[in-house]
Amino acid sequence: MPNETTPVTKFGSQLSPLKVSGNTPPPSVPLAFFEAAFLGLIACGIALIISRNQGTADPTSDVTVAAAHLGMLATLSMGLLGAIHQFTPVVTQRPLRSTTLSRATFAAWLIGAWCLPLGIGTEHEIVVEIGGIFAATAIVLLIINLWSPLGAKGKGSPVIGLRFAVAGFALTACFGVVYVFDRSGNWFDLSGHVVLAHASIGLFAWLGLTYVSVAERLWPMFFLAHIAGKRRAGLIAVLAIPLGILFLSPGLLFKVTALAWLGGAVLLVGLGSHLVSLAMHLTNRKRKIDLYFIFVVTSSISLLAGVILAAASALVIGSHYHLGVMLAAAAITAFGGWILEAFVGHIHKVIPFVVWSMFRGRGITKNLSGGQLMFGDLYNHSIASVVYGLVTLGIASTCFGFADSGPAFLAIGGGLLSLSGILLAVNLSVRSIQMSRPNNKKLSPLAGTR
Repeated sequence: MPNETTPVTKFGSQLSPLKVSGNTPPPSVPLAFFEAAFLGLIACGIALIISRNQGTADPTSDVTVAAAHLGMLATLSMGLLGAIHQFTPVVTQRPLRSTTLSRATFAAWLIGAWCLPLGIGTEHEIVVEIGGIFAATAIVLLIINLWSPLGAKGKGSPVIGLRFAVAGFALTACFGVVYVFDRSGNWFDLSGHVVLAHASIGLFAWLGLTYVSVAERLWPMFFLAHIAGKRRAGLIAVLAIPLGILFLSPGLLFKVTALAWLGGAVLLVGLGSHLVSLAMHLTNRKRKIDLYFIFVVTSSISLLAGVILAAASALVIGSHYHLGVMLAAAAITAFGGWILEAFVGHIHKVIPFVVWSMFRGRGITKNLSGGQLMFGDLYNHSIASVVYGLVTLGIASTCFGFADSGPAFLAIGGGLLSLSGILLAVNLSVRSIQMSRPNNKKLSPLAGTR
């Protein structure tokens, strides 16, 4: 792993080199989460195709909510859980409590992340409740597993952010469990503003904050970016994002407009600081523009699109309710696209590194052509570029489908996202499988080019 970062100081300043130690879990742990996330992306796309008509008529319909949960739970949350299991021990230099707990977390989350949307989409409440129980169990196991490493002091804004993110994950789950059992109890009306209050926590206090926190550690390495002095933008981001949600979510839940706008403003400060930090890394990078650069920049554009769509929704929903609701759905899609673009971009760095380290540990140092094994030898770069196009167009088409109430665009977006999930799973595994069988000299078409 490159050591291009600079020496340690206090949090908010430049961070220490990111080194891999024996603290990391076995490669099978993060890889299981990542592969399951690809499967979730395929399913999310299929669900968007199925729900295209209901989604444009009412984005809170059961089948549309099921598609959203496949995206948020089975894809994004699954992928970021893999990242947390891989990088928390690296950042904190403390091991997870137990590999067994990690595997149990994966199994519980896999069941929960699939039972919830499938139960909602098919209106089988017992399946929804089972999913809620397993999802809650996974979060409890995660907290137990991360308690010691996230207790490390002096590790900077990434660890501070991850602490808040895990708390946001737990709060999202608490919200969700209440909703799960309310579906049969009917204690209160699950109207649009209640759903948005829940979604805001999941999108920003969990998914967004996890990405923002981990990115502060990965950008210096992947961009080869040295930033002199203190990196206050990253610290402001990991503090302002959860603070903004602390105001925004109750404001939405209880229809306190002033509180919601205040929370939105504070959240914007956090997201803006995140973009400022990104800009600093981009301007100080030593790497040339590559596909990773394009993924990250496109991710930021999706974030900005989400902000614009959310503001437009808030301004028009009072006078044009359906348009406002559809714009809100488009905004949620764009914010989800922010995380998805970033996840897919980073995963083309992370999986090759995890697999490369595994192969090096087994004494495998040569690629399929007989040269020195490098990260880039573990996937086809042309297919990775195709995946970028599919993901980007899929997100854009889905956003437009909601904003314009166009079922065809939802179907196209779903198809593109499903195809991207298939290519991701194949492209990031075929060469690894070939490398694990060195006596097999028959190469697939994927092994021929970079």
